Amino acid sequence: MVVAVQFATRADGNRQRQSTKASTIAEKARPMSALPVSTRVLAGVLVASAAVTAGLLVSPSSVVVAVESLAANPVAFGMAVAGLYLVRPLFAWPTTPLAAVVGYGYGIAMGVPFALGGVVVTVTPVFLGVRIAAGDGADGSTDTQADEREHAPESPFTGLFQRTNAVIDRYYEAAGPLRGVTASRLAPVPSDLSTCAAAVSGVSFRTFVLGTLLGELPWTLGAVVVGASAGTVATDGVGELGLMLSVACCLAVLCLLAGPVYRVVRSRQQRSTGSR
Repeated sequence: MVVAVQFATRADGNRQRQSTKASTIAEKARPMSALPVSTRVLAGVLVASAAVTAGLLVSPSSVVVAVESLAANPVAFGMAVAGLYLVRPLFAWPTTPLAAVVGYGYGIAMGVPFALGGVVVTVTPVFLGVRIAAGDGADGSTDTQADEREHAPESPFTGLFQRTNAVIDRYYEAAGPLRGVTASRLAPVPSDLSTCAAAVSGVSFRTFVLGTLLGELPWTLGAVVVGASAGTVATDGVGELGLMLSVACCLAVLCLLAGPVYRVVRSRQQRSTGSR
């Protein structure tokens, strides 16, 4: 009997030591905590400010003029324009003027698919960068890291980020992922602003790409047509079609969001009536 008790005691001790060892190994294997939300938001603000400043110092017109001389060589022209699409996020340039440049060099038939592909390529780094900075799990963060970020000390940037994120979440919850991305692309707002909103909302990359293609199609088509009909390369985007195209896209946005807005208003009225 005594031997059995001693054996059971040793077995319990071995299990406790193995459990302690396993916990120590898991603790060592746990990835380093992500940066606090306030630090990431501050870094994002600094990067965005640097991009805007660079865009003010280096205008797209001064760069695009140098590309005009390559229009006679389709391969060189395509490589130059592709390079502009790649570096565009660094200068926060709008995407529509680049579509006009594509139309000038390739015409409408080849210019539209080329420009749409360029839009997807140029917004992808912004989308992925904001998705990682938002820390919504796409960067491989664990539940423990999410809990640490939740209890991290707040700052003015953190509060502003959370309020903005709440508004974006309500928008995409009401409109839906694909409809929300498409409407934001149709609206005459900066391209990178729409990209950042989609990234922090948790929209999948596939839905983001599809919504971008649908929403950017009218703007890209208009800019390519203007560029193809121009005698020289220009960077004013859709040119004289700007007002007409903006009105048409705003009407399209209203049509897309009419149903979600109606459902939200009706739901609030029902809750208000039920609380009385």
